[in-house]
Amino acid sequence: MSSLSGKIALITGSTQGLGQAIARKFSEAGCIIINNGIVDGRVVGADLRKPADIEKMIRDAGPIDILVNNAVVRHQSPIESFPSDKWDEALAVNLSSAFHTIRLTLPGMKARGWGRIINMSSIYGQRGAANRVGYVTTKTALIGLTRAIALEVVNTGVTCNAVCPGTVDVPMHQGTDLKGKQPTGRLIPLDDVSALVLFLCGPNSNDINGSILPIDAAWSSG
Repeated sequence: MSSLSGKIALITGSTQGLGQAIARKFSEAGCIIINNGIVDGRVVGADLRKPADIEKMIRDAGPIDILVNNAVVRHQSPIESFPSDKWDEALAVNLSSAFHTIRLTLPGMKARGWGRIINMSSIYGQRGAANRVGYVTTKTALIGLTRAIALEVVNTGVTCNAVCPGTVDVPMHQGTDLKGKQPTGRLIPLDDVSALVLFLCGPNSNDINGSILPIDAAWSSG
């Protein structure tokens, strides 16, 4: 992945969990990392609920070559008791922040003739789930956003793809009952997901554009 040496990668929600693993993988490939999160590279604590914060983050970051929209919030409850502020937060962080980061970084990518945009969707972008209306809705919408952007960037040197992990191996998922989910009964390793994201930015990925790529041990095939 020497072709990525010196590329600037902005990864939202990257101070822990999957985002942190992705940042580490890109750093190993020689990228300059701009991390975004509440709480290494360079950490930008932009509040992704606020478009003005996002605009400042992109402006201060300079030219972004690789954008990974990974930031996410979750809230679980039936729709009739789903708080309206949690719904608004899910739309802002999980979906609208990706819209804003793409619209702000894409002009520079086009001008330089190269760029990679990865939207981190989920198995729940392809399947429904009870009591997770905010998460399911926003992860599904990210897939639509990916397809729309992919058609806009054809022949520009930029690609836009979505990755849909199953239940990944992070502390919050330890002990999760995977019955009816991943047929292997195993959590998806963070390294496997981050390796897929890295591949989508590598020298053999030029014609992978608008793809929705599951990494869920055949969960979505059932």
